[in-house]
Amino acid sequence: MGRIRMHRVKDASADSLHPFVCECVAFGSVVHTDDWEGYSGLDKKGYKHQVTVLAGRPESASELLPRVHRVVSLLKRWLGGTHQGAVSHKHLDYYLDEFTFRFNRRTSRYRGKLFYRLLQNAVTMAPTPYKAMVKHTQGRKRQNRNM
Repeated sequence: MGRIRMHRVKDASADSLHPFVCECVAFGSVVHTDDWEGYSGLDKKGYKHQVTVLAGRPESASELLPRVHRVVSLLKRWLGGTHQGAVSHKHLDYYLDEFTFRFNRRTSRYRGKLFYRLLQNAVTMAPTPYKAMVKHTQGRKRQNRNM
């Protein structure tokens, strides 16, 4: 497996999935998905869309799309093992970022430089206030109050 990209999406509709694909996948690439209707139309956006129909097949979804299921299983195991059940929905974006960072560097030849790079970024980047980190959750609360 190569590199992964993860991002929270609002829902599984085409309006939510297509921007994620366009942001994370190079134009003209092959996008291999199941037959969920939210992925339909990717071919019109310049991608080669390979669809694997899951319904009615004797093989399980994890056999037909093994990489997706392996990454999701590893994410669940990492969340459960690292955070011991104290996973907060408002920090989901940051959990996904950290898991993606670790996964994409699992075979790095220069793993010793990870801490050095982390320190380098810590001193060159501006601080991020806590309120900015949990902006997704705060926005949802405001919407619910207005309803």
